[in-house]
Amino acid sequence: MWCVIGCVIGDFGTILYFQLTQTPFPVLGIMILAIINGILTSIMLETFILMRQDFKFVKALKIACGMSFISMVSMEVAMNLTDYLLTGGAMLTWWVVPIMLTVGFLTPWPYNYWRLKKFGIACH
Repeated sequence: MWCVIGCVIGDFGTILYFQLTQTPFPVLGIMILAIINGILTSIMLETFILMRQDFKFVKALKIACGMSFISMVSMEVAMNLTDYLLTGGAMLTWWVVPIMLTVGFLTPWPYNYWRLKKFGIACH
């Protein structure tokens, strides 16, 4: 869940910035920036949370980066693709946000499940 929250902060923040400022920028460029910012804010949030659990900064950062980069990228791409397909651009509207969040949350599940099984880790 922390991954989703971290990704949303950077992703939605980027899209909202361009939406509110009307800065002329290509939609694909906005989407790429949103994905990059989403991944960065997710890593920062996860690093902060791990440090609050008494991990040293370098160790927390390595864990946050290694948790699942593939999951973060797939979640970001799915959220931005959903936004593009439903709104025709990089645009946050009241009705598309819940759909984007749901798609972004569900997309990495199969991969994460496979990784948990592969390494014999239970998530509960």
